Amino acid sequence: MAARRRTASRRPRPNLEFNHAMIYTRDLARALAFYEDALDFRVVDSYPGAYARLTSPKGGTTIALHCLDAGQRMTASSEGVRLYFEVRSLDAFCKSLQERGVAFDQPPRDMPWGWRHAYLRDPDGHQLSLYWAGKARLKPTTMRGADR
Repeated sequence: MAARRRTASRRPRPNLEFNHAMIYTRDLARALAFYEDALDFRVVDSYPGAYARLTSPKGGTTIALHCLDAGQRMTASSEGVRLYFEVRSLDAFCKSLQERGVAFDQPPRDMPWGWRHAYLRDPDGHQLSLYWAGKARLKPTTMRGADR
């Protein structure tokens, strides 16, 4: 059975904007080093040893890093979360990350839905996708070789 695709509703849209994603970490300093040094995020707020909020390189979005509480467990591979970061010069950006020692699960490649993606993990194992969709980002995708 095919999944039903939702269409735009005629009801008024709420004044709702995505603010940030909270990323839990076992080691705040290590996570900060990755997001600041590898991905060029900048700290805008922090509580040393516990929490930091960072803005993306373009400045339009934020993420938050939060240390696990005592006794709290995390298995990043089973959390069901993948963070997506869009970058126009995807291949060059990935090459610069590789030159700085960042390992990729999948180097940049064209995907069946028409976007170009690379996959990697942060130091806590959270899945990250670096991609370029351009104007297609807010439009329906078309799977090559598949009927809808």
